[in-house]
Amino acid sequence: MFKLLSFFDEHKIEAGCDEAGRGCLAGPVVAASVILPKDFYHPLLNDSKQTSEKQRDLLRPIIEKEAISFAVAFVSPEEIDEINILQASFLAMHRAVDQLNIQPELLLIDGNRFKPYSNIPHECIIKGDGKYLNIAAASILAKTYRDEYMEKLNEEFLAYSWKQNKGYPTIAHRAAIEKYGPTVHHRMSFTLLAPHQLSLFE
Repeated sequence: MFKLLSFFDEHKIEAGCDEAGRGCLAGPVVAASVILPKDFYHPLLNDSKQTSEKQRDLLRPIIEKEAISFAVAFVSPEEIDEINILQASFLAMHRAVDQLNIQPELLLIDGNRFKPYSNIPHECIIKGDGKYLNIAAASILAKTYRDEYMEKLNEEFLAYSWKQNKGYPTIAHRAAIEKYGPTVHHRMSFTLLAPHQLSLFE
């Protein structure tokens, strides 16, 4: 099994950055930025998509306790509709870095694109959340904070099954949009209905 790397540059203060919720129909996009000690290790820490909900819930307080600094930031559906989801993902990561109480010297970004942040250099790493511990830690925080937020919204909007689907485009979620229409938490710039449902909205 591949062991995740502790750092990109041993001599720099590095912050891993990742986001969650980019492909959702509803709710915010959430990003996290995490600076870990160079010697940090936990056997369960991996890309959030490779971990179970139980493992993520176990890892979150460990990351928060052991991190040198961490931050989580949200970008609302309204903002996503205004600037598009790619720019909103960058904005969420920028907001997370803004909140760190130590300024990093290098940002490690999950993915292949990023909008430069201030004067801090960055490295884009494809599937970085499965390669570097600090990006994996950011992916865990972004995912758990977003899931928690969607579960709270679910209490007010039970018909959309957000506790189960977290806002992703499942059959049940799209069926609820078809039946009840979109909520204030839906991203109106997204294709909320599947192609065969669109005629019902015309």
